[in-house]
Amino acid sequence: MAGLRREPADILAELADLRAADAPTHGGRVLAYVYDSGRPELDALAADAARAVQPVNGLDPTTFTSVAAMERGVVGFARAAFHGDGDVVGSVTSGGTESCILAVKTARDAWAAARARSGADPDALRPRLVAPITAHAAFRKAAHVLGLAYDPVPVDASTGRPDPAAIGDRLGDDVALVVVSAPSYPFAALDPVAEVAALTAARGIPLHVDACIGGFALAFAGDDRALPAWDFTVPGVTSLSADLHKYGYAPKGVSVLLTRGRDLQRHQYFATTEWPGYPVVNPTLAGSKPAGPLAAGWAIIEALGVEGYAELTAEALRATDALRAAVDGIEGLRVVGDPVGPLFAVATDERVPAERRVDPHHWADAAREAGWVLQAQPAVRQAGGDPLPRTTHLTVTPVTESVLPALLPTLTAAADTVRGVPGVDGADALAAVAAGSPEAAGLVAALTGGGADASGGAGGAGAAGLGLGLDSESAWAILSTLGLAGGLPGRLAPVMALIEALPAPITERLLIELLARAVEPGPVGA
Repeated sequence: MAGLRREPADILAELADLRAADAPTHGGRVLAYVYDSGRPELDALAADAARAVQPVNGLDPTTFTSVAAMERGVVGFARAAFHGDGDVVGSVTSGGTESCILAVKTARDAWAAARARSGADPDALRPRLVAPITAHAAFRKAAHVLGLAYDPVPVDASTGRPDPAAIGDRLGDDVALVVVSAPSYPFAALDPVAEVAALTAARGIPLHVDACIGGFALAFAGDDRALPAWDFTVPGVTSLSADLHKYGYAPKGVSVLLTRGRDLQRHQYFATTEWPGYPVVNPTLAGSKPAGPLAAGWAIIEALGVEGYAELTAEALRATDALRAAVDGIEGLRVVGDPVGPLFAVATDERVPAERRVDPHHWADAAREAGWVLQAQPAVRQAGGDPLPRTTHLTVTPVTESVLPALLPTLTAAADTVRGVPGVDGADALAAVAAGSPEAAGLVAALTGGGADASGGAGGAGAAGLGLGLDSESAWAILSTLGLAGGLPGRLAPVMALIEALPAPITERLLIELLARAVEPGPVGA
């Protein structure tokens, strides 16, 4: 029965069993989500540091002064890494999503304050956030939560980079923030930061550089990489986010948000004294928060220093170069654009005959069957731009270099296994579902609507409305009809194809239902 007292040894044994079912977080076999330095001593240090502050509440650094001291250290290290001067200040957050949301909040509130000072009504105009379509989804979440209009700019399908002029064309009095990536997650493209900054600065519009995934790698990549300026060396950059729990090699979740100018950064804060309790002053979304991730990140910074980060970055970039060279040598695949690393995306090489092409999703599935996890990314049809191809994403870490002798032949063999096999067509997958029964046929017709929505997926406004209005039981019934009620299958190519074929509001609603059901407890009393 749930709630009965258990022995610690039994609890830990069950936890070990649960963890055994996870994808491996160490050893380099998962090329997404995890950032393995290959240094067990860093993991041990992080664990010890987190344990030392386990009871500490990060809510109040005046009571727990260690929090303020460690945060000063982390922000100071990040400011130096990203070439900020004394005007750059910052905060430690729980991760990239929180850093992004806080960057948007800061810009939104500064925009509203500027309008109020000018005599304009801040509520008479909805603020807008302009970003390339490749900007992390966290900015879409930020716009949704904070009430901004999200205005995505298409990118070049061959490079994954936006045209600065296209961003410039979107600028107006309602733009509270422009976002660029260094690099972008989908394709590891370095957006034209300096060019965009010149346009935004001329209009007095803040520019945020999202360096969450790769910032702490690019900062220590060395002069031989000859990257264009992308951090606070660019005068028009007003804020920058970078995650220590990625290429900073700290445990989840610790990120840094840096802002140029104290007055601008103070808009990040929430403060109130208008209740009977203690004064509440928070620079982050959370009030009470663990100090463990901060302590772990601080300890790793202290242990590695600039020299250690440069060594780890060199290892990750060497492995990236080797992997890119291997993909270049696989007939039927191609690296997308000119990624700056240490991550990249792989697509089908359509320059070769169809019978020699390799579908990236089939390739990822074949690699997974061989024990390696690559991340499938669906194709996207851009409004106002060329379609972006379906791809497979690889995040490369220092430990990857040690497993290249096993990984490289596996990737080649996986491609050989699926070469010439056509990619799963979403329309065909839906047709197969519809052929199952008259009820399934009616459902597919309702989902697709027989047309195409603005994003290029199947279905029209009616289908999108169906997705937005689905109750839980109806969504579960659809998942059952699509064969997904038992969880995502081992092969993800068919799932990606369905995502490509269905309107986004429907797939989003179904994925919400799928993940929500995964954490629901069993029947009451069971």
